[in-house]
Amino acid sequence: MSLQKTIKKSVDVEGQGLFGGERCALRFSPGEPNSGIVFVRSDLPENVRIPADIANVALKPRRTALMNGSAGVETVEHVLSAAWGLDLDNLVIEVSAAETPSTDGSPMPFVDALLQAGIVEQEIPQKVYVIEEAVTVTEGDAMLVAMPGPVDCLDILYDLDYANVPCIGRQVLGFRLGKDDYLQRIAPSRTFLLESETTQFQAQGMGQHLTTHDLLVMGPDGPVDNQLRFPDEHVRHKVADLIGDLALLGRHLRGRIVAYKSGHELNHNLVRKLVESIATGGRTRGTATEPLMDIRSVMRTLPHRYPFLMVDRVLELQGDQRAVGIKNVSINEPYFQGHYPGQPIMPGVMQLEAMAQLAGILIGRKLEHTGKLGFLLSIDRVKLRRLVYPGDQLILEAETIHVRSRTAHCRCRALVGTDVAAEAEIKFMLMDAEPS
Repeated sequence: MSLQKTIKKSVDVEGQGLFGGERCALRFSPGEPNSGIVFVRSDLPENVRIPADIANVALKPRRTALMNGSAGVETVEHVLSAAWGLDLDNLVIEVSAAETPSTDGSPMPFVDALLQAGIVEQEIPQKVYVIEEAVTVTEGDAMLVAMPGPVDCLDILYDLDYANVPCIGRQVLGFRLGKDDYLQRIAPSRTFLLESETTQFQAQGMGQHLTTHDLLVMGPDGPVDNQLRFPDEHVRHKVADLIGDLALLGRHLRGRIVAYKSGHELNHNLVRKLVESIATGGRTRGTATEPLMDIRSVMRTLPHRYPFLMVDRVLELQGDQRAVGIKNVSINEPYFQGHYPGQPIMPGVMQLEAMAQLAGILIGRKLEHTGKLGFLLSIDRVKLRRLVYPGDQLILEAETIHVRSRTAHCRCRALVGTDVAAEAEIKFMLMDAEPS
């Protein structure tokens, strides 16, 4: 069982954005266990946190961009690829602009910085998703498939077909993430662009600061004013991008990925399909998944009763670190009588209550033998992103950030399908249970 990892100290990378050209100072800092990878816009009046999560992806051509409200960060794929390639789980990444620094167009400068900071294990198992059923996404003749395979690594086979561009041609690469040397084989590979595309690229106001020394531009006979680092550098970079986009799942994949002419948009669609698979019963392995809790088990754990019991079933428990449950939203819920007649919508506060109850089940496992109970103390970073209607099923997720002697802190989400309906960080005060 692999443990989660972060870095030992903060480290900086600076450079201009690839598309916009704005100068950006990026700082990697250690992240708390189970916090994942989070970007922070430090240049805004209030530091805005933007988790590296598929739910936050914004549609942008030729790159991966994340949004939280009106704040965003673009071209994150090389940064995420570096983190995932080094098997890191938890990072805080502060950026001083809306686009990460491009550096040399590869993940390598970010890898160098993270290695300079040093890598340290944390005392919590990694979140790992083992692919057990094939998932396929297509777009035109491009295809991306996740399928069962090895359970100790992610076996990637990428088929890059530029048959109509002789200087690139068809390149096929196999790479095992978690086994093969990411540092040597993938990280140095750079973004490339066809010479015929550069005029259109810059006419759209993008990359006007770049020269052929800054970007790998492929002319009819090969690189223009540049040299390849590998004969098949193009397919290696496609694998680097794919690894960065797969990091948006928030879980290390185990199995096999087969890609044909895939790009960012198709990569994102696959991650969304994998999220849906997890939400509907796909297996996630960290600590061993324990038996599910039906409503009778839930009622033995929570003191809540009708009409205030908001967890119908627990689908997944990973020790005292993570829980997944469901709340079936029925038209029979009493609050629908007044919220609103003729247009029933589940109140946001009830979604928060459902998340808090699942978090209570989770921290209760830590407190089982302490004689303490968790009482709601505060709810922070609340975002209500989607209306919830009768007939919807809320997938509830809770993860512990920390449990201490007097307080507990959890990160929670509620989803309908793959759409995030609500999210929040919930704190509990731990108090002695009243004698029965």
